[in-house]
Amino acid sequence: MTVPPTDTSHPDYFHRVVDCQWACPAHTDVPEYIRLIALGQFSDAYIVNRESNVFPGILGRVCDRPCEPACRRGRVEDKPVAICRLKRVAADHKDDISSRLPVIPAQKNGKKVACIGAGPASLTVANDLLPLGYEVVIFEQWDKPGGLMRTNIPAFRLPETVLAEEIGYIEQMGAQIRYNSRVDSMRELLETGGFDAVFVGSGAPKGKELKLPGRTEGGANIHIGINWLESVAFKHLDKIGEKVLIIGVGNTAMDCCRSSLRLGAKEVKVMARKPRQFFKASEWELEDAESENVDIVVNHAPKAFVVEHGKLKGMLFEQMEYDFDARGRITAERVTGETFIAADDVILAIGQENAFPWIENDLGIEFDKWHVPVVDVKTHQSTRPEVFFGGDAAFGPKNIIWAVEHGHQAAISIHNYCCDQPVTNRLPPTLNLSSRKMGLHEWSYKNDYNPVERRLVPHVSLVERFKKISIEVELGFDAEQTAKEVERCLNCDIQTVFEAKACIECDACIDICPTDCLTITQNGEEAELSQRLKAPRKHPHELLFVSAPLKHTGRVMVKDEDLCVHCGLCAERCPTAAWDMQKSTINLPHANDHQWPSPQQRKTA
Repeated sequence: MTVPPTDTSHPDYFHRVVDCQWACPAHTDVPEYIRLIALGQFSDAYIVNRESNVFPGILGRVCDRPCEPACRRGRVEDKPVAICRLKRVAADHKDDISSRLPVIPAQKNGKKVACIGAGPASLTVANDLLPLGYEVVIFEQWDKPGGLMRTNIPAFRLPETVLAEEIGYIEQMGAQIRYNSRVDSMRELLETGGFDAVFVGSGAPKGKELKLPGRTEGGANIHIGINWLESVAFKHLDKIGEKVLIIGVGNTAMDCCRSSLRLGAKEVKVMARKPRQFFKASEWELEDAESENVDIVVNHAPKAFVVEHGKLKGMLFEQMEYDFDARGRITAERVTGETFIAADDVILAIGQENAFPWIENDLGIEFDKWHVPVVDVKTHQSTRPEVFFGGDAAFGPKNIIWAVEHGHQAAISIHNYCCDQPVTNRLPPTLNLSSRKMGLHEWSYKNDYNPVERRLVPHVSLVERFKKISIEVELGFDAEQTAKEVERCLNCDIQTVFEAKACIECDACIDICPTDCLTITQNGEEAELSQRLKAPRKHPHELLFVSAPLKHTGRVMVKDEDLCVHCGLCAERCPTAAWDMQKSTINLPHANDHQWPSPQQRKTA
């Protein structure tokens, strides 16, 4: 991942911001909460998490983990730090944090906001606006909150108690969730609800169809994945046939196949049109499914549903073969044969779509040719100024952490809109650097490299987990596993910062660097300069940092950031303190950082 360096007041400094923090759309200070967990301060770690991702216990179980591929540990071995599972540790072992929740003002600001759907995006909007004095009303069609977190993620991955607790905090803050209150008319809501702004966080509730021969005739045993999971979640069905086919290989497909096993299926196959490298499901989701003996079949394209005497018997598939280019992209495909696979039930998990039949066409809310709302990607404002969209409802299906980030950004826009400020008036992200030096060769962080491998999360046995669909499969880390895992962190928030004017070109840092990421040489164009580095560049797209000219020879200090593990040995060895190790703290502003005079204050004035 390439991250542009943040300017400092010193032009001859170079550093890199925290990879895993920028990789996560709803930023969390990852090294800080790992440090707090190491100290046993679980409640503090939970609050650090909650400030940005809002749902540490939920995301500690089901996040898509965009931070982990950027983890610096992946530069020295295959497996990153188990960042996601450490979030769960903080959530599972915290004390009562009610007193640490944001303080809600007794005097409201006179503005009222409606949120449609009680999913992660709407809940985040409420979480951010309530402390600013807004009245927030959430309309939810079901009798319980959570949106697709509840209806599409099975209880064996995300227990009801975790959902209830973390959503409960937002209700405690004053969010009014009106259950069994489906919005059937946007016009009515806008004209009679008395709301100053409306946020649409209704998700992508429509599963895609597969219109093939036999679909109508076998319809009783052919199910749309997200609707089927919803029926399971609300206990509207509790059984399925012994032989089940899942069409699709996304995360929803993985939840469908594993749920099928818990409802009585004996043989479950997940059918994929393309090879495994093209799957949308996370690798760990695939591994969990395969550990439960789900058979994942590649290169099979659905051709027809086979129905005999009005009853589904299975499906007909075309066997596919592909050609690839040097970058692994498909250049040609061909059918090599045909095969029948028996099934009692088929579940279609081939994607989701937005659905807005309740938004009238003449309200000034524009949609594109795919009936996706026209929404600004930064402000989340629609073409009708007081209406905002976020989560899957805005740009199509993504994941929970993206929905949270959409909620944060929409809350800023709603706050600006209600304060008569331009919605584009947003504070920039900031990065603060502070030295970790305590003495001549002493630092306020531990920089030892711990060679232990990534801890494996304990699971309930295969025998036990199928007894009831609500049995959580992952048990989470125990104290010993947690201690080992946090020690794998390489302090990616501690940056190497170099001051060219202090360097005497003694080469001590170059001699001691364990990865050969440093080179002192004459400056030049990047392509030519790269040829003179001490170690070859592994990933040319990654940043290469070049200092100001050194005062003795005019040469430059060059650092290949891709190779650096931030061990700090350069700073320890340097006799002139030209190198320093500085903690970088990233702040991505939320609504409460935008301090405008409130509507109530302006009215009083």
